[in-house]
Order: sequence, then C-alpha cells, then structure tokens
Amino acid sequence: MFRDPRRKRQLIPEKETLEILIHGTSGVLALAGDNGYPYALPISYVYSDGKIYFHSAKSGHKIDAVKRCEKASFCVIAEDNIIPEEYTTYYKSVIVFGKLKIIEDESEKRSAIEKLALKYNPTDSNENRSKAIEREYKPLCMLVMEIEHLTGKEAIELTRERI
Repeated sequence: MFRDPRRKRQLIPEKETLEILIHGTSGVLALAGDNGYPYALPISYVYSDGKIYFHSAKSGHKIDAVKRCEKASFCVIAEDNIIPEEYTTYYKSVIVFGKLKIIEDESEKRSAIEKLALKYNPTDSNENRSKAIEREYKPLCMLVMEIEHLTGKEAIELTRERI
C-alpha cells in the first residue's frame, strides 16, 4: 500500500526513527485541504504509545480537513545541516502516514493534553499544569494519529559515516 523508499540504504533504523519522533519538538502535518489543495501546517505534537497526538481548536481549516478525510501525513526534521561547499544538507527526518481522528472520549482527551503539556513543560508542577489545561480546555480539541506506515531517512553522507 505504501511505496518503498527509492534509496533504501539511507533508511534510519526503527529505534532511531522512533527516537526522532519522541524527541522532536514540531513537525508538519499534511491534510487534504479545501478545493483539492493540500493543507500542510507546522504543529507541536507528542508521540506516545505508538500514536501521535495533536492539539487543535474545535473548528477551522484543520478540523474541516480531518472531518473530510482522515488520511494524513506528518513529517519531523531532526537534523538539517547546510553544507554550502557541497550544495546540500545533511539531514535526518521521519515521515509518518496514518489516519487522524478527533478524540471524543473525555478521559482520552484529558490524557492526551496532559501528555502534550508534560512534553513541553516537564518541570512544571502538576497543579500548574492542571490549571493551564483547565484554562484552555473548553475550546480544545485533541487529535490522534493511528500510525499505518513510518520511515526515517538520512542524507547519504550520514549513512556513509554510520557504515
């Protein structure tokens, strides 16, 4: 169903691919937008238990796109070092394909936003975190991506260094 990468040698091992997802701070979520145009947006996320969680408002372009088509792609760039003399970049990135759904269950929604909040402010107290979540909870929508296909890839130069 999903294409094999053309340059298989440059694939990053699964463990490192998951580490990039765990430690990444943002990525680009690509959806089927309005009038057949792709809609790609930078977004923060959290990877947990084999799924990716995103926050959203309850209405807008992103939610309309998810309701229209659950299929999505998400990309995280972990490394992007420009090498001017070679006219290239030494990069590491992850691309995920999956299906997005709006979390309807309140306990699942609460758990998802707590995971996201903990990722971005791990040293905050539980009390402060709870207060911050409560302030923003009413208009909040949480999305979950069920991963169907995942690949990590790196620049050939980094592959050569590894080997």
